[in-house]
Amino acid sequence: MESVYISIAGFSICTLAIILSGVKLTKYGDAIAELTGLGKAWIGLVLMASVTSLPELINGISSVAFLSQPDLAAGDIFGSCIFNLLILSLVDARIKKPLTSLLKSNHVFTGLAGIVLISVSGLAIVLRDITPVLYWVSPFTIFIFLVYFLVVYGIFQHERLTELPFKPEEVAKQQKEQLRTVIKYYILNAFLVIAAAAFLPYFGEGIASHFGLGKTFFGTLFLATSTSLPELVVSFVAIRMGSFDLLVGNLLGSNIFNIFILGLDDLFYTKGSLFADISTDHLQTIMVVIIMTAVLGLGIMAKPTRKLWKLSLDTTIILLLYIGLMMVLYYG
Repeated sequence: MESVYISIAGFSICTLAIILSGVKLTKYGDAIAELTGLGKAWIGLVLMASVTSLPELINGISSVAFLSQPDLAAGDIFGSCIFNLLILSLVDARIKKPLTSLLKSNHVFTGLAGIVLISVSGLAIVLRDITPVLYWVSPFTIFIFLVYFLVVYGIFQHERLTELPFKPEEVAKQQKEQLRTVIKYYILNAFLVIAAAAFLPYFGEGIASHFGLGKTFFGTLFLATSTSLPELVVSFVAIRMGSFDLLVGNLLGSNIFNIFILGLDDLFYTKGSLFADISTDHLQTIMVVIIMTAVLGLGIMAKPTRKLWKLSLDTTIILLLYIGLMMVLYYG
């Protein structure tokens, strides 16, 4: 009994550390976007997303390399993707105008790229029995890496063409010194997130084992929620700052980076292809993530002018899809 209390306490402490560091990351990430002149959508996609997804990275590597629990890693990745999209509904409920009416259309490109990547991961699971492996790595993993870097480059080019050109010589010496300070504190908080995330899978496995929770359900709901707390904190801080493009860029970028992490997990899982050893139950989550992302894209293109109540139609559908999936995973 004492061991479960230790697991719960450790899980809670790590979660708190991630929340506190996430608040700082938002502040410094937005400052970096302002001081460098880079677009907030790109900063959200690359800089913010890569750091707020560090818990998933560390948890995934720990789960497959040390614990040999591929379902914990996959559940965390896919669960984080769906929780990130749920955050959009939570954010929409906090603002007066529909969230999707305030966003740039370039987020549709990021969303479509996310659909491609998560679809590839689903295809890797479906075709795992007939897919040859390179040593122990699935060829789908190589494809995931290629698509990820193409997406990052594509978003950068789009931002460079649509935002005001940035000229380093126009940045004052004081701004350069400020940028160095901001980057220093950004890196410090990133390391704090890494340290806290490194222990999450150990405490998480103890909780799941004690309460008899399935690895897929626990990873998709509880572990994914905790490792997605940086995205949640970043989102609500971004609301107060009015940085909605940074907010959505971070969430969609995190989903893209999450699938990239799944490819890294495949590299570290040397017992064989990761996709061959994870449960097919994750296909349900993958399908719902695809539908939720498509609904978001339609909302951005349609730009609704009114809400049904607290939520607009698109974020209402996203919320209902999340609730429905959790019920299916729990009772299934």
